[in-house]
Amino acid sequence: MENKADQTIKSSFWANIFNSPAEKSDFIESLKSVPIFKDFNSRDIAHILDLFHNRNYLAGEYIFYQNDPGIGLYIIREGDVEIQRTTDSNVVITLAKFGKGDFFGELALIDGEKRSASAIAKKDCNIAVIFKPDLDDYIEKFPKKGIKILQGFAEIVTTRLRKLNEEHFAGIKNNY
Repeated sequence: MENKADQTIKSSFWANIFNSPAEKSDFIESLKSVPIFKDFNSRDIAHILDLFHNRNYLAGEYIFYQNDPGIGLYIIREGDVEIQRTTDSNVVITLAKFGKGDFFGELALIDGEKRSASAIAKKDCNIAVIFKPDLDDYIEKFPKKGIKILQGFAEIVTTRLRKLNEEHFAGIKNNY
């Protein structure tokens, strides 16, 4: 018989919601590595920090499902996340694997469309989320910062499009 005192319950409800200074400093560095916020100074970062919400996910837990509404940008503070898409014939394809400091879901902040894939915690995760309505309000209040954010989005989209073009061209080239 298992002793009840030896059982550990993992629940984000009981997680420490306060961050140590080191954790906050690490998160600020992660934010600065995201193209959307890379041109922000310390004061800008301090303002935007208040818009983030911390969420904890257990290994195997879905962060969001394919076809869910796109509502936010996620930055991994701890853990690993896998992005998967299920085809019409029910085949699951892994599109990407992310770890600490990586971000995903940013296109939802632009178009608000449904999620094109699912995000699954592969290890226990602590993730910071900024939701579209919060960011929209921030951009409305601080339009100059909004321009920096939109330039960051443009950088992400163009980088990914160029990479996709290169991969596509390499595939065509290999067929000749």
